[in-house]
Amino acid sequence: MGKKDKKKGSGAAKTAAKTEKKANLKLKKELVAKGEEDFDTLLAKFAAEDAALNTVKEEVVSPPGRRSCFTLTPHPSQDQLILFGGEYFNGSKTMMYNDLFLYHIKHDRWVQVLGPHSPPPRSGHQAVAVARGGGQLWIFGGEFSSVTQSHFYHFKDLWVFHLSENKWEKVTAGGGPSARSGHRMTALGNQLLVFGGFHDNGIHFRYHNDLYLFSLDDRKWTKLAVVGNGPCPRSGCLLTPVPNGGVLLGGGYSKETAKKDEEKGVTHTDMFLLTPEKHDKSGNRWKWQSVRQSGVRPSPRCGASLAAGTGERAYIFGGVYDQEDEDDDEGGLKGTFYNDLFLLDLKKVAWHTGCLLLFTPPAPPEKNWRRRIRASNFIEAVLARVTVSGKKGESEKKNRRKKKDHGEEESDEEMEEKMESLKVAEEAKKKVVSDDGVFTVTVGPSSSAGGQASSNQTNTGVSYPEVFVPPPRMNAGVAVKRGTLYLYGGMFEDNHKQLTLNDFYALVAGSHLN
Repeated sequence: MGKKDKKKGSGAAKTAAKTEKKANLKLKKELVAKGEEDFDTLLAKFAAEDAALNTVKEEVVSPPGRRSCFTLTPHPSQDQLILFGGEYFNGSKTMMYNDLFLYHIKHDRWVQVLGPHSPPPRSGHQAVAVARGGGQLWIFGGEFSSVTQSHFYHFKDLWVFHLSENKWEKVTAGGGPSARSGHRMTALGNQLLVFGGFHDNGIHFRYHNDLYLFSLDDRKWTKLAVVGNGPCPRSGCLLTPVPNGGVLLGGGYSKETAKKDEEKGVTHTDMFLLTPEKHDKSGNRWKWQSVRQSGVRPSPRCGASLAAGTGERAYIFGGVYDQEDEDDDEGGLKGTFYNDLFLLDLKKVAWHTGCLLLFTPPAPPEKNWRRRIRASNFIEAVLARVTVSGKKGESEKKNRRKKKDHGEEESDEEMEEKMESLKVAEEAKKKVVSDDGVFTVTVGPSSSAGGQASSNQTNTGVSYPEVFVPPPRMNAGVAVKRGTLYLYGGMFEDNHKQLTLNDFYALVAGSHLN
C-alpha cells in the first residue's frame, strides 16, 4: 500500500511539473507576441545591472516615488524606517522596484542605499526587521509583473539586508514555502513565521493556508504540523504576534472558481489564534482556534495595512471592498476604498475606532500637540502631514482588473482634486460618536471650507478640532516607531482610474501608541 501511494504521489508531482512547464512555454510565446521580454530575460538583465555596482553608497534623495504593495518597516534599533520595493502603473506601463530607502526620522530625510547583490524588483513581498547581528531586514517572496500586467512571476527566494553593513545576502535554504505573493510574515523570537499567499501565472491560480517557520539561528525552514480548525487559503490577511507567544490572523482575500469557470472573489472577516501545542518539545506542532471578535469591527475589506505597536495593540488603516460592477460588460470590479483607522486590542481581541484630532500644517510641528482626554476608544493623537517634495510625474493610474484602460487619461492634478473633493465630502457627512461611560465625543460636519478646522466640544466642555484623516487607499505602507504611526503611499481608484500615491503622514500619539 505504501509503495502504491508513493508511486501515485510521484506521478502527480511529475504531471504537475509538466503542466507548469507547458504553462511557462505558453507564457513566453504570449509575451513575445505582445512585444515583451520573458521573465528570464528581464531578470537576467537586472542581475547584470546589479553586478555592475561594485561599491555601496548612500545618497540623500527626494521621497520615494509613487508606489503600492511595498514594505515599510521600523528599524529595530535606530530612529529610522526602511522602505523596499513596490510597483507603479502609469496608465500604460508597470514599473517594478527593488530600491531601498532609509527615512531618518529626526532629520526628516530620505537616504537611498545603492549596492550590489540586491534582490530582483518585486511587489507583494513581506519584510521583517530583527535586532540580531547589528540589525537585519529579512525579505521573502513577492511577484514581478510584465509591463502590461498580463503575466506575473512569483518568487520563493529569501534575502537578508545587513543594516550595519548596508549589505545584501541571498539565503539558500531548502524546504521552504513555494513561490507566492500576498503572504504574511512576522518574527517570533528567533524565528520567522510565514502564512498563506497566492500564486497566479495568468492561467491557473492557487491560494495557500500553509505555515512555515524559518530559524534565524541555523537558517532552516520547517513546515508546521497544525491541528484545529484554521483559516481557509487566502492572501492579504492581517497577521500579528500576541503577548502569549501566539499569532493572531484575521480577514484576507481569496478567489474560487464558480460555474462555467468564472472566478469569484471572497473577502474574509473571520479571525483565528495560532498557538504552540502544549507539551510539544519539537516546537513544530501548533494549534488553530477560532476567535470571537468584540467591539466596533471594521467592515469587510482587503488591502488594509497593519502596524504592530509595542505592547498589546495593533493599528489597521484603510483597505478596499470589491464588488462586481454591474455597469461593466467585462465583469470588472468596483471598489469602495476606506480611510478609517482601527485599533485592535490583541489581548482581548477587541476593536476600537480611531478618532483623530485635526492638525494639517505645511510641515511637522516643532512640538507634539496633545490633549489628554481619557476615553477607551479616543486616540490621544494628532495627525500631521509630512511635507513631500519633488516634481509630479506623469498621469499615474493602475487598473486592479489587470486590463489596460484605453479611455481618456486624467492628470495627477485632476485625480488629486477628486480625492480632495472626496475627502471634503466624506468629512461633511461624517458624524462619529464615542462614549466610554465617562466622556461622549461627537465629531460633526465641518462649518468651515477648505479643510480648515472648526472647534467642537465634548460634553465636558473640552474643545478640540475636527476629524481629519488621509485620503482613502489600499496597499499602503504603515509602521510604528517610538510612539508614532507612519503612513506612506498606496493606491486609490476613481471610476476604474487609479492613482498611485507617495504622500506621507505621521500620527503622533503618546501612550496610546506606546
